Amino acid sequence: MNNIENMAVNAIRLLSADSVQKANSGHPGLPLGAAPMAYELWSNHMNHNPKNPDWKNRDRFVLSGGHGSTLLYSLLHLFGYGLTINDLKEFRQDGSLTPGHPEYGHTIGVEATTGPLGAGMAMAVGMAMAEEHLAAKFNKEGFPIVDHYTYALGGDGCMMEGISSEAFSLAGTLELNKLIVFYDSNNITIEGSTELAFTEDVEKRFQAYNFHTVEVKDGTDLKAIGKAIEEAKAEKTKPSLIIVNTNIGHGSPKEGLASAHGEPLGEENIIKTREKLLWPHLEPFHIPEEVYNHYQSIIDEKAKTEEEWNVLFNKYSSKYPEMKEVWDEYHSLELKKDLLNDEDFWSFPDKAEATRNVSGQIINKIKSFVPNLIGGSADLAPSTKTYMNGEGDFSKENYLGRNLHFGVRELAMAGIGNGLILHGGLRPYVSTFFVFSDYFKPMARLSALMGVPLIYVLTHDSIGVGEDGPTHEPIEQLAMLRAMPNFTVYRPADSKECAAAWYYAITSKSIPTALVLTRQNLPQLEGSSKEALKGGYVISDSKKGTADAIIIATGSEVQLAIEAQKILIKDNIDVRVVSMPSRDVFEMQSNEYKDSVLPKNIKARLAIEAASSFGWGKYVGLDGDTICMEGFGASAPAEILFEQFGFTVENVVKKVKELA
Repeated sequence: MNNIENMAVNAIRLLSADSVQKANSGHPGLPLGAAPMAYELWSNHMNHNPKNPDWKNRDRFVLSGGHGSTLLYSLLHLFGYGLTINDLKEFRQDGSLTPGHPEYGHTIGVEATTGPLGAGMAMAVGMAMAEEHLAAKFNKEGFPIVDHYTYALGGDGCMMEGISSEAFSLAGTLELNKLIVFYDSNNITIEGSTELAFTEDVEKRFQAYNFHTVEVKDGTDLKAIGKAIEEAKAEKTKPSLIIVNTNIGHGSPKEGLASAHGEPLGEENIIKTREKLLWPHLEPFHIPEEVYNHYQSIIDEKAKTEEEWNVLFNKYSSKYPEMKEVWDEYHSLELKKDLLNDEDFWSFPDKAEATRNVSGQIINKIKSFVPNLIGGSADLAPSTKTYMNGEGDFSKENYLGRNLHFGVRELAMAGIGNGLILHGGLRPYVSTFFVFSDYFKPMARLSALMGVPLIYVLTHDSIGVGEDGPTHEPIEQLAMLRAMPNFTVYRPADSKECAAAWYYAITSKSIPTALVLTRQNLPQLEGSSKEALKGGYVISDSKKGTADAIIIATGSEVQLAIEAQKILIKDNIDVRVVSMPSRDVFEMQSNEYKDSVLPKNIKARLAIEAASSFGWGKYVGLDGDTICMEGFGASAPAEILFEQFGFTVENVVKKVKELA
């Protein structure tokens, strides 16, 4: 390592340590140890252009160990992505561009929101899958317009989390050779040595996943790191793991200690670190001009790589204008076809149908209108009805396939789905049984936090699952997903409401959507309409204009409300029935609209939903009631369970009479 490179690496280290120290909060250990590999990658191997951070063919870099965020912030500052010294000084402060963990959409150059360990690994796998699919779609002989790598960096914690095992098992199966993972191996976690709980041979595990592996014995050796990267890039049939042995807190008095992980070094220790690293300045945040000049020369070279690609892409666009048109469509969130006014999209046979079946029909309707729609399930496509007919299976033999097979890996599936949409150019969906949303919840939370419109198709939505019993019957999951900010849940009552749910999901630009669908057949309801796009609407109004009571229902329970309404009117109790497929979307409407649907003066209200009552109090008030699940389900045919737990027309009538 020559002197200027040594100073460039140490600049990353010291800016990171200074940021943590000024905030008196953070994780200096990872940046101090991993700075050499990050510098070598970003300087000499990674194609990126700080002058255009959104360049479509850039290499992606995901810091899966998001606690080491100051490593990434220091890189973004030194490489000219717009982060200033003042931004670094504001690390972890309110409103700053340098939050405690990297946040996508908040800080330019951050490819994914990371922090939950292992999450970035799964998202990197999704990005690598997106690269392969788009390359298969667009590349022509002599025109490799999609040709880039995905790099991920994480440590022992990322390797311990189960999501990384799920994701890398799939990556190896798919032979994603443009995925390169850096393992910052320093043998330290918060509690101490990894010997306490993590003694497996990580390299052999990855070899079993079908990864190419290479080890760098000395994490400060730039030449060895560079050689390992080139070796990984030369591998054409496997993803790669580069094990880089480092010392946590390198150069500081806390080097090699667990205390270096998650607490500031201390003013005195930072001075000692500067001295140990032979840094010429003692004051914090001071970077010599020659270091900035060195980075600027790298930045200028990086810009040339995109310029060359732009020339190639312009030639491609001239030779293949029809593909340029498709490219633009893929990279736009706008629908080319006006589905809102497309009669066929909203037309369905007048027969009872499970909403999971309807959803499957809709997917196969819109696959041509949304050519970059891609998705699949956690080994459940025949049950969740998420297979696109005639579109092929995404595999190592056919990256052009639009049907994804995630295997029984719900957590990684959602993380990979995030990565697919973060990459750009694709509109992905993922799917499983609704009860297994428990498995992917952390990644759904990241979807919401990042504001990416990933679509979750969730079937077998209630005790209607029946014979499979309470292990497969979701009760509290609706409340769980509804509790998330910036996340939309739709539970449609029939085909038209299912179409509304899909329309909302496929046109969303910044909100993920869960479509919660039935296993059992539901009748087509008179009065259901596009009004479902408002989240809640009057599906069957009272006859005399002023209702005696309001019944609010979702999904399969709306039909019960309508049937009860017919009986109640005979007893001179006039009821309004409100279908509320999405409480989230209903809350987005104006107060005037919400009051028109649920007039404040009508206190007699009953909510019906074959799930937890949690959250319905807001709509029924202290004078209202619910017919919901207050415990787990049971194993029996669905019709028996609905009767056993009170989801009958007779019970609805009884409850309304008690209220009215």
